[in-house]
Amino acid sequence: MQQSALISYLLGHQWIIVLVMLWTLPWKGAALWKAARNRSVIWFVVLFILNTLGILEIIYIFFFSRKKTTEAIESGDQSKIERTII
Repeated sequence: MQQSALISYLLGHQWIIVLVMLWTLPWKGAALWKAARNRSVIWFVVLFILNTLGILEIIYIFFFSRKKTTEAIESGDQSKIERTII
């Protein structure tokens, strides 16, 4: 019974769905872009399939996407640095 009440509420207030889409799409796009640039296939697939209202995307952008660049600079590994810049 609760599920039908939620569906009828969302159908009556479609602006909520638009607002959620406007919030989610930029985060998903940025996270997928960074995952593709870092050649993180697993992250790309997970971010592409799962819809977490931007939460997983934000976590990836701010915590996991910069990890390779920082480690490469500290270790002096030029191949990783060039791969993340290209």
